[in-house]
Amino acid sequence: MSEFDLVVIGAGPAGMSAALEARRHGLTVAVLDEQASPGGQIYRNVGNADARSRNVLGDDYAAGAELVAAFLACGAHYLANAAIWQVTPQRHVHYLIDGRAEILQGRHLLIATGAFERSMPVPGWTLPGVMTAGAGQILLKSAALVPVGPVVLAGCGPLLYLLAVQYLRAGIALAALVDTSGPGDLLRSWRKVPGALRGWRDLLKGMHLLRELKRAGVRHFRNARDIRIEGDSQARALSFVSDGRHWTLPASLVLLHQGVVPNTQVSWSLRLQHDWCEQQLCWMVRRDSEGETSLPGVFIAGDGGAIGGVHAALLEGRLVGLAVAARSGKVDAQPLRQRAEPLLTLLQRQRAARPLIDALYWPQQQNRIPADEVIVCRCEEVSAGAIRQYVELGCLGPNQTKAFGRCGMGPCQGRLCGLSVSEIIAEQRQVPVAQVGYYRIRSPLKPITLAQLATEIPHLQEHS
Repeated sequence: MSEFDLVVIGAGPAGMSAALEARRHGLTVAVLDEQASPGGQIYRNVGNADARSRNVLGDDYAAGAELVAAFLACGAHYLANAAIWQVTPQRHVHYLIDGRAEILQGRHLLIATGAFERSMPVPGWTLPGVMTAGAGQILLKSAALVPVGPVVLAGCGPLLYLLAVQYLRAGIALAALVDTSGPGDLLRSWRKVPGALRGWRDLLKGMHLLRELKRAGVRHFRNARDIRIEGDSQARALSFVSDGRHWTLPASLVLLHQGVVPNTQVSWSLRLQHDWCEQQLCWMVRRDSEGETSLPGVFIAGDGGAIGGVHAALLEGRLVGLAVAARSGKVDAQPLRQRAEPLLTLLQRQRAARPLIDALYWPQQQNRIPADEVIVCRCEEVSAGAIRQYVELGCLGPNQTKAFGRCGMGPCQGRLCGLSVSEIIAEQRQVPVAQVGYYRIRSPLKPITLAQLATEIPHLQEHS
């Protein structure tokens, strides 16, 4: 079993930034990531992207190439294609690589697993031809795959606009952008504008995206309600209500999106303390200013802790790297703590626009807590109505739905349905979501065979 000063799960902006900072101060670092190359979701495959792909995906994406190059040269022990299947409170990281099960030991552990898309369980969302906007972007980044025909994007959030612009640059026809945000969101969020002005660069980027879509003549429907994908065995149309009028747009490909939420699977499996965040409508891990959680020696940075964007993730990663270096005993701690102070100031500035963004792109309740007939747990085909029936029979929380009807027991282990299940139960019980809780996440976090498990023979080996 190999031991390191710092083990990092995730080679996205936060993970790479933490590894770079820790290596600057002489720490031994191991970084594990499921992807074949570093970058995370935001910089996926940036090291292999050609000039045309970088032009399509934009300057913010291309900027990640320098970070990836620096990370690969920093001397960290980087393990690509590593699937984490178990993490223990003793900071043992169990992973699969090349068909083998292996273990790393960290004196400190950073969970930098980023975010995944919030599910949008609307009628028809399980039909072939319906994907998430994030999935569309992954195909674009990883393999330059684009839709062969017109596409409809529906939902809310900056990623929806970004993907629309990227598709336009790639020559893809956009049938429409169906936006669930509207004037009501703007009115509700106006009080947050003064504080958000410190993060004006992020706001300006969003305005540029909207301007580019308008110049291209993309049909942009706002304040969309009652979204439904029509079709029997395949998506054939998107129907919705906008400005008091019912619309039905022909569509064989619909991309849904209503924001991203922290990937908390590892942190829940470690029984870390979590809080329900009403501002972002998701669970967040409780942590201090250095990123340390309720379990000493375990840190979280980036969107896996709270959605803040790439620049906040970079700063949080550096802060964790400095904190671990200060505790390592290898360098003088006081100068490192002084170096962290300006980073904390910058981090506050980077987070300034987030409350406004969250308010502007608030996911509509009907798209989070659907009607009875809508499937919520896709893996086990459990509907919202079935979950409400479980509550009437005495079900108090998401974990009990497993016993009532296998909800959350499929391959995704609740990643897709978890938040909706918590909110459905809370609404039905008429209690706060924080009182309802979340699934009890257990290992294995990823599938592992008995043959693979048998290969896990620890060999202690020091790395420098």
